[in-house]
Amino acid sequence: MQRRWQQWNRKAHTVLWALVVIGIIAALPLGVTRWQMEKTSKQVEYIFDYRDLVQIASYKARPQSFIQEQLGRMKDAGFTTMALYESSLQELRWAGRLSLYNSDQAGELEGKPPESDENFTYVLFNGPQEVQAYRDLITSTFKSWDIQASPWSYGGHEGLVIETPMEDAVLKQMNPDPLAVQTLHDAGFQILPRLSDRTPFDAAAVEKLFAGYKELGVTRVLFDGDAVKGYEDNAEKSTLYTFAEILNKYGIGITAIENSKQQKGMSTLAYLTHYNVTRLYSLSEGDAYSMESEAIADRFHLAAKDRSIRMFYINGSPISSANKSAITDPLDNLYTALAGNDEEKGAIKKLGELGFQPGKAVAFDYETPSWHKPLKAVVVLGAIAFITLLISAFIPGVAIPVFVLGLIGSAGLYILSKSALEQGLALGAAISAPTLAIIWAIRRVQAHTVGNRRPVGGASESVVQAKAQWLFPGIRAGRRLAMAIALFAATAVISLAGIPFVTGLLNNITYSLVLEQFRGVSMLHLAPIGLSALYVFLYTGESVMGNLRRLLTMKITVLGVVVAVIVGAAGMYYLSRTGNEGQTTSIEVLLRNTLESTFGVRPRNKEFLFAHPLFFLGLFLALRYRAAWVLFIVGAVGQLSMVDTFAHIHTPLHISIIRVLLGLVLGAIIGFVMIAVWQVLEGVWKRWVPRSAQEKMKFKPGA
Repeated sequence: MQRRWQQWNRKAHTVLWALVVIGIIAALPLGVTRWQMEKTSKQVEYIFDYRDLVQIASYKARPQSFIQEQLGRMKDAGFTTMALYESSLQELRWAGRLSLYNSDQAGELEGKPPESDENFTYVLFNGPQEVQAYRDLITSTFKSWDIQASPWSYGGHEGLVIETPMEDAVLKQMNPDPLAVQTLHDAGFQILPRLSDRTPFDAAAVEKLFAGYKELGVTRVLFDGDAVKGYEDNAEKSTLYTFAEILNKYGIGITAIENSKQQKGMSTLAYLTHYNVTRLYSLSEGDAYSMESEAIADRFHLAAKDRSIRMFYINGSPISSANKSAITDPLDNLYTALAGNDEEKGAIKKLGELGFQPGKAVAFDYETPSWHKPLKAVVVLGAIAFITLLISAFIPGVAIPVFVLGLIGSAGLYILSKSALEQGLALGAAISAPTLAIIWAIRRVQAHTVGNRRPVGGASESVVQAKAQWLFPGIRAGRRLAMAIALFAATAVISLAGIPFVTGLLNNITYSLVLEQFRGVSMLHLAPIGLSALYVFLYTGESVMGNLRRLLTMKITVLGVVVAVIVGAAGMYYLSRTGNEGQTTSIEVLLRNTLESTFGVRPRNKEFLFAHPLFFLGLFLALRYRAAWVLFIVGAVGQLSMVDTFAHIHTPLHISIIRVLLGLVLGAIIGFVMIAVWQVLEGVWKRWVPRSAQEKMKFKPGA
């Protein structure tokens, strides 16, 4: 019965590998769909924050003239869009639209003693145009807050008295400045309104606002604050759905900000607007001032090419400079960053060389054909099979029950959460592929070494056994190199087999827009390394229990403690470098820029400088030295990194493919160099050791 069960499991392994291959084939059309989608958005917007321009102008002798001058320079530099926040009384005062007074100041202005029990805000418009543009806007805004606003005038100028303290009045948000909107539109800029959810949602007012935006050619909005407009009242009044209907009616999309906490209601609103979403990168005020213009251009270049960013939002603020004894700003630096000069290319030219032209950013043209669903079901079966193969590599004889349990568990998880199922299986397949690749490489080396031991003759039996275990001198160096090349290539192919499962299972626009993220990346960074180490130390001897007993009874030495500390420190450094928050040194930045300018795509440093070369060297050495098998654990870093590259769904597929192939090629070249150096050093050692032994014999008594 036991023999029959083993036969069934061996046959099951064949079936499981067949399912893995079928799953890979099924995932390829899903990848092609994504590849085509990634080509549908090729225009980029360069946006400046108009509020920042107004603030900078407020420190100039002639603010309005300065604004007009800079708008012309911005247009010439390549800025396409101006972002307009919801206005406030404070901002309108900065823009020179009106004046503000509290009750005491208004009393002094009129030559009257202030009211004893009054703390109101007095607004005085600067002219008839401002009266027409802002009176109704201010009145309706404060009415929505149940605050009375009444007519007031002084010196022939009309105004309002608002029955709330000035400190409170300046906090109330209103629609974007209508005069600024018209001025910027007339100057040839696109308008990007920034709307908040700080005021009660008024469907009629919002529709009127967006009808006006449609006439001005507005195609997208950006939200200010931690929630999208309509989120706060959605539970009671379904305002998100109402807002989405208005957006769809006027063909206006929304914008998601990269590297920031997702605003509340963003995912729901994105779904309701049929994912009419573009991603935006925001350059902070500090970076705009402190970064070199060339560095800013390079940052935009990488963001568009590697992260599918189509909108660049540029902030700038006035800076008090003690060295210059003046209030300065970063505007000239930003103009150079975009337009360039005689010595350097600007962002517009760099992106233009990649096919990204300035204009209105559009959302990716995304569709989900009906044939996606059955193909994804096949990919699910392949992923379950892949995970089953990994488990059975450590626990033999359980392939059939594990696969059946995987099917049942996946069906239940699909009912509870389709997203959790897809992410869980994608993570399992991503871990399985590089781990099984390393295990396969270990087994192939074992087949060529441990299975055909050739002990050195003339030694005692114990020495023969030790050398039979730790030294395998039967294969020539040229043959070992050829075998290492074949093993390196085959291991990479097995690892790359995990990629179609990641791209196929996570083939959803929500991942490309980073509205939903692939969870468990930290597990992907650790699990293949840990499992490979487990296999090297426990599964490459005569028995697992024997190896475990030997490890547990090993004596603790100072050298062992030092090695453990070094390994622990290396592990902590490795973890600190993973993810988006990893830090890089100035040397690494220089190396990355060199690779980027040389190849157009930067391979991962840990792959081609570290993991791939050491793994290649390890394969060559492991065919002769048993101790070199530990380098397979290092090799797992490079194998998992290749799969992890494709877990960044917002990176275009062709960029990830080039990055991985470059890493393999460059890593192999460096590995060749390391093998050559090793051979030279080994030859020197072999020549030097016998001579050293002979010299010692000369000085021995009686020699």
